[in-house]
Amino acid sequence: MTALSAQPVPPQEVAGKPVRPEPARRPSGFTLARTLRYAGLLFFVLLVLVPVYVLFVTSFKGAGDASPARAWSLPTTWTLDNWEEAWDALAPAIWRTLQMVVPSAILAALLGSINGFVLSRWSFRGANTVFALILFGMFIPYQAVIIPLNQLVLDLQLPSGVPTLILLHVVFGIPITTLIFRNYYQTIPHELVEAARIDGAGMLRTYASVILPLSVPSFVVVLIWQFTSAWNDFLFAVFFSSTQNGPVTLALNNLANGALLQNYGVSMAGALFASLPTLLVYIILGKYFIGGLMSGSVKS
Repeated sequence: MTALSAQPVPPQEVAGKPVRPEPARRPSGFTLARTLRYAGLLFFVLLVLVPVYVLFVTSFKGAGDASPARAWSLPTTWTLDNWEEAWDALAPAIWRTLQMVVPSAILAALLGSINGFVLSRWSFRGANTVFALILFGMFIPYQAVIIPLNQLVLDLQLPSGVPTLILLHVVFGIPITTLIFRNYYQTIPHELVEAARIDGAGMLRTYASVILPLSVPSFVVVLIWQFTSAWNDFLFAVFFSSTQNGPVTLALNNLANGALLQNYGVSMAGALFASLPTLLVYIILGKYFIGGLMSGSVKS
């Protein structure tokens, strides 16, 4: 009995309660690796934000204070005159740009959705060839077709400005929107479509009642993509519009050329005005953009 009582009690059974084993110690290099990783990320963040800092502080400098020699310095006197002048110059162009990007993004999304549904759910002869030809439009540089495209617009006597830009952004947006929607619709279970067919729904009814309500993630991705690409476009704006009827990128270019020698602050304030809408879109809808891309990356 003495020998049995002298045996040590296992640590898991001390006082009748289980004892949790101590967690394994992390290797000493873990903290160093994590520190280096975060330091590298911080460096790249600062590298990206440095031009933003120069842009922001220069927009509040007066005409005599805004010079390349004092680009890193804070304003000696903070002023909002640059912002007022930039807004007066860009406000009409910003409104015209909104009139352009909203319809073009919606139309390109709807057409891409219909194309993606047909190409992913309707097996017809030559479907893969049609899809490849549509995707071919993604790889044609705009500069390679801008001259014949300009001649086509002149031959068709299309009006310069917003209407023509809407048409061009819709046409050139169809390839990428078709690709995104086709990949997403292939992840939707076939049983849903078959159930709609059994209930007597045709292709259009199936698309409107079953597929379209499930397409919200892809629509978010496509609308953000089309909005930003159309808003930031400059090449089409130069060829198919003018300062009086063109988008904000063209007006910003004219503002910078006109104010470059007098006041850098006006140019910087105008650049912030022109980039603010797309920045807000990504800040507000950025998580939905990433979620929409990921939703179509794995097939159910």
